[in-house]
Amino acid sequence: MVVTGEVDMATADTMLQTALREPARRITLDLRAVTFFDSAAIHALVRLAQGFSGTLTVLPSRQVRRVLEISGLGDQSWLDPV
Repeated sequence: MVVTGEVDMATADTMLQTALREPARRITLDLRAVTFFDSAAIHALVRLAQGFSGTLTVLPSRQVRRVLEISGLGDQSWLDPV
């Protein structure tokens, strides 16, 4: 699933619900085109990680990676290390 632009209080739930509707065992969340990521987005991402435990891969933009590092989530197994 590719996400672009801003993921914030107004859009985070849409991202979550769209990802949860995917009939897949594994999900890759491509956030490389995300320019803003707030606490609502972090919450949605954590819920996805719980729902797809061990099968989620997140490809972050530089901004998303920075937010996740600041929030203490920079070392999660679902976060692509590149």
